[in-house]
Amino acid sequence: MARTTFDELLDAGAHFGHLRRKWNPNMAPYIFMERNGIHIIDLYKTIAKIDEAAAAIKQISKSGKRILFVATKKQAKELVAELVRPTNMPYVTERWPGGMLTNFATIRKAVKKMSSIDKLMVSPAFLGISKRERLQITRERAKLEKNLGSIADLNKLPSAIFVVDIMKEHIAIAEARKLNIPTFAIVDTNSDPNLVDFPIPANDDASKSIALIIKKMIEAIDEGSSERKLDRDKREEEGEEGEEHTTSRISDDDDDDAREVARKKRVAAGLEPADGDDRKRPRKPIARKPAPGAARKPRP
Repeated sequence: MARTTFDELLDAGAHFGHLRRKWNPNMAPYIFMERNGIHIIDLYKTIAKIDEAAAAIKQISKSGKRILFVATKKQAKELVAELVRPTNMPYVTERWPGGMLTNFATIRKAVKKMSSIDKLMVSPAFLGISKRERLQITRERAKLEKNLGSIADLNKLPSAIFVVDIMKEHIAIAEARKLNIPTFAIVDTNSDPNLVDFPIPANDDASKSIALIIKKMIEAIDEGSSERKLDRDKREEEGEEGEEHTTSRISDDDDDDAREVARKKRVAAGLEPADGDDRKRPRKPIARKPAPGAARKPRP
């Protein structure tokens, strides 16, 4: 993954903060200077925070977990949806449904309802209802698709969330903190970075700045997914080699057993001596009985 450069952030306008009167004192470590009443963000610290967040997101993606992207502000929602969609990660670019994380079971019911409407619309029974009812069902389906379409495949809580502008998405941040879900976010000079586990100090109003940071996170996700795939293929190859070795060993054992059975059959048929039969055994002396009437020799 290519490291973010100072010039890229400078060209994207990531260094522009808010007015001084709107600043949050907790952002003081990330502010470089003030110019014309506007705070300027230290881009070297932004680069360090981007690398830190990208490394953490890469590990999450490598473990096969999912990251939820949240960006409902006008200049970010279409951009985030376009960038995140190819990665098959869930995203929320419309209104944040309250309780989406803390009341996830209810959200799943809404998703199941959308699935049931889809089944109804393709069934012959859909043509049997009135035109007005069909129109109502279609509108309800479009509304659910707008609010929940991107999270329809989210069967469990995400392992992390990435937020653009924590001031606007404060409900999402609060729910994630309550459930101890790791949070990543672009924080401007009017935000509190202590509310986020992995803050990235940058301009959260400029579309170029948002796009640049999101692209770096997407690259980290793709790299983590690629490494996960390579590891899985390697394990499968090692498993096949181990299976072949085991099969050959079993085959050799079977051959040895077959040879032993054949040898026993030849021994039983007299075609081959048994073990130890070919060795000469010492003969025991046979004591002969004296003939009747024969005189015994006197003992010395």
